[in-house]
Amino acid sequence: METQLIPARFWEKEGDAVRCQLCPHNCLIPEGRKGICGVRENSGGQLYSLAYGRVVALNLDPIEKKPIFHFLPGSKSLSLATPGCNFRCKFCQNWQISQERDRVLSVDFVPPERIVELALRYSAQSISYTYTEPTVFYEYAYDICRLAKEKNLANIFVTNGYINPEPLVALKGLLDCANVDLKAFREETYRSVCGGRLQPVLDTIRLMHDLGMWVEVTTLIVPGMNDSREELTEIAEFIAGVSRDIPWHISAFHPDYQMMDRPPTRMDVLLEAEVIGKRAGLRYVYLGNVMREANTVCPNCGAVLVRRIGFNVLENYLSINGGYCPECGFKVEGIWTADSTGSLG
Repeated sequence: METQLIPARFWEKEGDAVRCQLCPHNCLIPEGRKGICGVRENSGGQLYSLAYGRVVALNLDPIEKKPIFHFLPGSKSLSLATPGCNFRCKFCQNWQISQERDRVLSVDFVPPERIVELALRYSAQSISYTYTEPTVFYEYAYDICRLAKEKNLANIFVTNGYINPEPLVALKGLLDCANVDLKAFREETYRSVCGGRLQPVLDTIRLMHDLGMWVEVTTLIVPGMNDSREELTEIAEFIAGVSRDIPWHISAFHPDYQMMDRPPTRMDVLLEAEVIGKRAGLRYVYLGNVMREANTVCPNCGAVLVRRIGFNVLENYLSINGGYCPECGFKVEGIWTADSTGSLG
């Protein structure tokens, strides 16, 4: 088995330790130890990425599964993950690969060129860095992103948003789209349930939008954690304050990992959150993990512009009309054709 330790980016020496500056944890890592993510190690006073090329999940997904609804709808995205995460969410749905970090060097090495080759072979229009946290395999994602852009493939992060501004800015022109999990709007929830802080996530959403990346936001509504009217209103108002055109995906919780004691999210709570989002001024609010259509509707005239059931796109009038409603001419923000991705960033 090929073993490679790839030098990490965004760090500095502090005596015999190194200070990782990739994410807001800013871990001070002693010799021979790893950061909170479990996949960045101080070896000989140098910081290395253990996750580079160690692919633990690789699938061809509908882009709607990310979930991404306003970026190349109906297309396929080659989706990949390596082990590790800089959060420890108690409700993680992919904990087997995000939290089991000790297996990282037992995973076969897949070079960036191979990922791009596979995306082209299977006619994907994008590559998604997902399932675990792409920030912690930043160097690998960055190298794939560069190669992907040379082949006119789009790049998508599905992320917790816990990344420092400098590495995020370095992705300008490479990263086209992101779905950011906004898990709550309480600092205590982020600290006790996720192992992080709220403010850096809010800053990431704003910065991604300012950098010209297409941004969508997902909130998993967990009973008793973030499902109050007050907190949902604060989330919706924050998103609308960045842009009313950011799609908000409201997803139903199902018991998993260390939150097996919570019930699934009730449908009436999801429907109330949908009303809250629209009342806050958001033009596009979608319900996830439920059996109902998740359509893109014209905010001006109410025409159904993209009809979806599950991850399947049944009708799509926006891609053939350049993003304009064919009934009233309203411009629906998003990236509707592959040709338009080149304008991002």
